[in-house]
Amino acid sequence: MDPALAPLIAAAVSFVGTHFALSHPLRAAVTNLVGPGGFMAIYSLVALASFGWMIAAFTGAPAGPALWQGSGVGLWALASVLTLIAAVLLVGSFQGNPALPDPRARALLAQGPHGVFHMTRHPMMWSFALWAVAHALIAPTPRVLVLSGTLAFLALVGSHLQDRKKAAQMGPAWARWEATTSFWPRLDRLYQAGAMPLSVGLATWLAATWAHIPAIYVPAGVWRWLVG
Repeated sequence: MDPALAPLIAAAVSFVGTHFALSHPLRAAVTNLVGPGGFMAIYSLVALASFGWMIAAFTGAPAGPALWQGSGVGLWALASVLTLIAAVLLVGSFQGNPALPDPRARALLAQGPHGVFHMTRHPMMWSFALWAVAHALIAPTPRVLVLSGTLAFLALVGSHLQDRKKAAQMGPAWARWEATTSFWPRLDRLYQAGAMPLSVGLATWLAATWAHIPAIYVPAGVWRWLVG
C-alpha cells in the first residue's frame, strides 16, 4: 500500500465506522441520553466532519497510476448510463420512502411499492453505489478506488443492516415490504419509476455532468460527446 494513501484510508474507516456505530449499536444509548433531536444533531455533525475529512484526504492524496484504461468509449457510455439511473433513483427516493425516519412509515408500507421502489427498496443507497461504481470504472486510480469503494460499501452494507433494523422495529409490515420489493435494483423496471423521478432525475443528471466541465475540466455524460 502506498503510504501516501494512509490518511485517506484512515478517514474512510472513520467515516464508515462512525456511521455504522451511531446508526446501530450506539443509537439507542445516545438517543436516551440526549433525545431524538440531540441524536440527529450529533449524528449529522459526526457524519459531516468525517465526510469532510475524507474529502480533504482524497484531495491531498496522489492520484497515482490508473489500474486500467478508463477512457474508452464503452466505459464512458456505461458510466453515463449508471449515473443517469443513479440520479433517477436518488430523486425518487424522497417520494414516500418508508426507510427514512418518518412517522408515516407504516402507512407507506401498507401502500405497497410505488415509483422507484418498483426497482429496489433502497433507491437512495443504490444511487450512491451506482455513482461510486461509475467513477471507479472511468477513473481507476488508487485514491478514487478507495473513495468509491468506501461509498459503495457503506451504501450496500448499510442497506442490509437497515433491513435488519427495520424488520426488528416493524415486524410483519417490513417483512411484507421485503417480499414485494427487491434489494438488488431491477433495471428492467426503470419505466415504472414515474414521471417526476424520470424527468427531474434526467435534469439533475444533465446539470451534474455539465458541472464537471467548470469543476474539473472533464466533460461527463452526454456532454463528453457534445462538447468534448
